[in-house]
Amino acid sequence: MNTAIQYLIIAIVILIILAVALKLSRKDFAIKENKLIEYLGGKDNIINAECNLSRFKVILRDVSIVQKEAIQKLGAKGIVEIDNQLKIIFDKNARQLKKYIDEII
Repeated sequence: MNTAIQYLIIAIVILIILAVALKLSRKDFAIKENKLIEYLGGKDNIINAECNLSRFKVILRDVSIVQKEAIQKLGAKGIVEIDNQLKIIFDKNARQLKKYIDEII
């Protein structure tokens, strides 16, 4: 019986650790989203945002104020500039970024 209780305590501790790690990663992602908006020139510079799998396309008022190197440091795999739009390649977070930006603009 003592072994079962020990396993239960270990399982509970592991679940608590996982919950804390998940919460911290979500908080970290929100910080990255805010920084991305800042690096794109602020919410007033963003006209529209779209996503397609790992690609995040954003249409901007002024591309010249974008901090591309800072965006790459956030985890962008690549950035392509065409006229007033940027296509930024992120991993799986492109949809979350679009959802977050849609809520802000």
